[in-house]
Amino acid sequence: MDQAPKVLVTGATGLLGRAVCREFQNNSWAVLGIGFRRARSGILRCDLTDEEAVRGLLQDYKPDVIIHCAAERRPDVVERHTEAAVNLNVHTTSTLAKEAAACGAFFLYISTDYVFDGRNPPYGEDDTPNPLNVYGRSKLEGERETLRHCPGAVVLRVPVLFGEVETVSESAVTCLWLRVQEATEGSTLDHCQQRFPTDTRDVAAVCRKLSERARQDPSIRGIFHFSAKEQMTKYEMAIAIAQAFNLPSNHLIPLTEQPAASTLRPLNSQLNCSRLELLNLSVEPRPFTSAIVDSLWPFTPDKRWRQTVFH
Repeated sequence: MDQAPKVLVTGATGLLGRAVCREFQNNSWAVLGIGFRRARSGILRCDLTDEEAVRGLLQDYKPDVIIHCAAERRPDVVERHTEAAVNLNVHTTSTLAKEAAACGAFFLYISTDYVFDGRNPPYGEDDTPNPLNVYGRSKLEGERETLRHCPGAVVLRVPVLFGEVETVSESAVTCLWLRVQEATEGSTLDHCQQRFPTDTRDVAAVCRKLSERARQDPSIRGIFHFSAKEQMTKYEMAIAIAQAFNLPSNHLIPLTEQPAASTLRPLNSQLNCSRLELLNLSVEPRPFTSAIVDSLWPFTPDKRWRQTVFH
């Protein structure tokens, strides 16, 4: 019998990494998940900033595919702790790309729509990036390191993500649950910035499809975009969450002028995803309402709620 192909997933304890591990496991891959702060049973603890440790790990495990999800992805944290964030988002990526090329593994680097300034959407893979914040710049630098050291690699740019969360604060989408529940007082939410909230399960499926195809077809390389299609501001997401759970939403107040935020964010960095679609490597994104219910129902006061609503 053929041996199962091996995938190594960095950031395997994170929001996207967990979904990626599960997707590959469910499709008969041998999965090695790498984590650091939250490493638990079944996850190998490894400091990705330690080049020797990374090199040794890859030489021992000999993965067929590496999915690099580990990143500091909170723009405000990147602004405050730039050196550590650049170390993780750029230098670690550079090390992994070099080692992937050396051991002949297919390398997939997760990037972001924040490489664009959001002034002229939608953005294709060949449009010129112009990041507005340090996070976007660090991820763009990671893209460049990836393709410089590992020319057969794929860069997959994705927008704001949500999915199965350990705490609602783990995603900028699910943390709106707290606002929805503050029903006693008014809560203002951004109603300027257009976002495309995307389920991690869909991104994970795209990562697997890209990996499977790339192992057969070396022309699968370079930059790809994947995004859900529903355009929503944070205010609209919060309203949708309230409606999905039959909760009041009249305390939610749309903020229609840009706040003087410390971290600039693009107004609309919509991604054109036709390259994936033309190659038949995309998936039909889950509708926001049903996907957000999957993410948030464990945080409802009565978990049995789910059975009552759907029957």
